[in-house]
Amino acid sequence: MPPRRTETRRRSYDQYCPAARALDAVGDRWTLLIVRELLAGPRRYTDLHADLPGVSTDVLASRLKDMERDALVTRRRLPPPAAAYVYELTERGRGLLPVIGALAEWGAPALEERRPTDAVRAHWFAIPLMRALEGLGVDGVVDVRLDEGEFHVRLRGEGGVAAYGDGPAGLTGVADARIEMDADTCLAVSGGALSVAEGVRGGRIQVQGDGALAAALRGE
Repeated sequence: MPPRRTETRRRSYDQYCPAARALDAVGDRWTLLIVRELLAGPRRYTDLHADLPGVSTDVLASRLKDMERDALVTRRRLPPPAAAYVYELTERGRGLLPVIGALAEWGAPALEERRPTDAVRAHWFAIPLMRALEGLGVDGVVDVRLDEGEFHVRLRGEGGVAAYGDGPAGLTGVADARIEMDADTCLAVSGGALSVAEGVRGGRIQVQGDGALAAALRGE
């Protein structure tokens, strides 16, 4: 359960501009990273705190409260036996997926060298990789295994909206394919410097599966 906080006056740029209005809602530090976490699905407060290293409990609670107020997230109680609350994005909150994707693409060149102080989670690679795989034009679910952990990507074919989740798809369904690679290779694929098929031929990526999605990943 997040700590209570006293209500504060909402800050605003007070500009009649769509960009300014957007920043009124998501411009505070940590807000878009909370969105990034919730794009993977509903999360408990403790899970959010664990995957946002560096955020204080007070700030996290404050941001979530603000995001509820702005209709970006909702909070609901899980049915027994879980007896826990989770936060999840509203439709308006999920609409920030392209924004996060564009920020990830713009920020990718800054990842040339991993700093000793950098935290890392496997699912942080999901959004840029998902955007790179959308061009395959095939429906299906692919499990992605990195040294740092595992996530899954759900592709919707040409023109569809992809989604992703933390951990393997086996928790919520069955994956159609599985790929294994290291983080540097994942970044190369996400940035367009390397296709999955090229990574397979070069021995940097392993693809498992027999269906259309696995074949597309191999470039067959």
